[in-house]
Amino acid sequence: MSQQPSDTVFQEWHDNQALAEQMIPMIGSLYRHNNVVTTLYGRSLFNRSVIRILKDHRFVRKVEGTELSVQDTYPLVKAMTELNLGPAHVDVGKLGVAFKKRGGGDALAFLREELAEIVDAHDPNGSNGEPKDVVLYGFGRIGRILARVLVEKAGGGNLLRLRAIVVRGRGDIAKDLEKRASLLRRDSVHGPFDGTISVDAEARTITANGNVIQVIYADSPADVDYTTYGINNAVVVDNTGIWRDEAGLGQHLQCKGVAKALLTAPGKGDIKNIVYGINHDDLSDDDRIISAASCTTNAIVPVLKVLNDEFGVEHGHVETVHSYTNDQNLIDNYHKGDRRGRSAPLNMVLTETGAAKAVAKALPEFAGKLTGNAIRVPTPNVSMAILNLRLEKETDAAALNDFLRHMSLDSPFQKQIDYVDSPEVVSTDFVGNRHAGIVDAKATIANGKNAVLYVWYDNEFGYSCQVIRILQHMSNVSFLKLPRASA
Repeated sequence: MSQQPSDTVFQEWHDNQALAEQMIPMIGSLYRHNNVVTTLYGRSLFNRSVIRILKDHRFVRKVEGTELSVQDTYPLVKAMTELNLGPAHVDVGKLGVAFKKRGGGDALAFLREELAEIVDAHDPNGSNGEPKDVVLYGFGRIGRILARVLVEKAGGGNLLRLRAIVVRGRGDIAKDLEKRASLLRRDSVHGPFDGTISVDAEARTITANGNVIQVIYADSPADVDYTTYGINNAVVVDNTGIWRDEAGLGQHLQCKGVAKALLTAPGKGDIKNIVYGINHDDLSDDDRIISAASCTTNAIVPVLKVLNDEFGVEHGHVETVHSYTNDQNLIDNYHKGDRRGRSAPLNMVLTETGAAKAVAKALPEFAGKLTGNAIRVPTPNVSMAILNLRLEKETDAAALNDFLRHMSLDSPFQKQIDYVDSPEVVSTDFVGNRHAGIVDAKATIANGKNAVLYVWYDNEFGYSCQVIRILQHMSNVSFLKLPRASA
């Protein structure tokens, strides 16, 4: 077997690095000036390092069975900057594979055909819609991750503006602001904030990457008049979990400057529980209080949806292996819930989960079909759902994995379902994954009509990205996704 000389391989690596370096400002320009988000098989190219871009190109070989390098995608990215494109999410990886299979040629002509819907559609006046004010009520784990994602996306004209966070007073306001800014700046799980953060104690603001965020101190929603801060028609994202019904969350709607409320937990009563990608089209402008369901529900519903559509699901059991949360105790102490009073870092804790029943709120066809339980384990983030299912059609592991791989790459559920086929992955490998859930192909078991699937999910970051997608939908912020999915 022939092998390239080591000097040749090394030079090729450096040449690819140089091209990736040249691509970065082009990707940034498309993002900021055209509102074009470039991805590589669902992995964002914006604000990524040279090495990360090269690694993502390498990833294509795993999913498509063909090599794709920056030599293939650079001409396309360069051509995109010359086409006066309108807002869209463009998968450069899929375009690159198609261009390569076609034999290359004129990149501009190819893109004029593939991206015809957005060519010459850029509006220099930025009339893609009015920015929507967003308020985070509560600033815990989910609140701070939502803040990170909102700030990150603001540079691309996301049309969602994080205007304020609401927290309870903690005595010395200046110290409180510094503490909260520090928690946003440094995170033990997700790493440092990607940018700069400063505090103005007199104005009671935190500025993150140029985004001025008002910090409002209040003990209840009734204490706040958002219009005094120039905030109007806002969506309040309630991260506290204190109120889950219409009466409690309705307090936000009584505040001046608030249009809608979004709960980052399962809602009770008649509140719509929305899993983006599945039932977000059920929302109407009249829905003013909405739930984003739970992290587990978001992780399993997309997989259950596609499986039911393709194979049919008779019944099943969902076992959640979930990282511990702030609701548990560090050491043994009183807790109103069964077993949750025992030390979270020292024990696996068997507890209940409403995720199985909650599935039916997003997918009514699953009513009465699923049971569920949960085990809290001594890890700080990334969880797993084990789906033990009885299918209506027979299949095997290879066919099941091929189908789910296709769903993750080329279907309307690309943002919800990810797919990994490695014998070495562990939970920390999925920290920061933006999908609702990740199918672990190596763990799939299928025999006849019985199937067991293992679905990883970053119960903090992946869930927060789903919340952002609902926010965008509620605010009429939508983008074409090109090339269009084939299924």
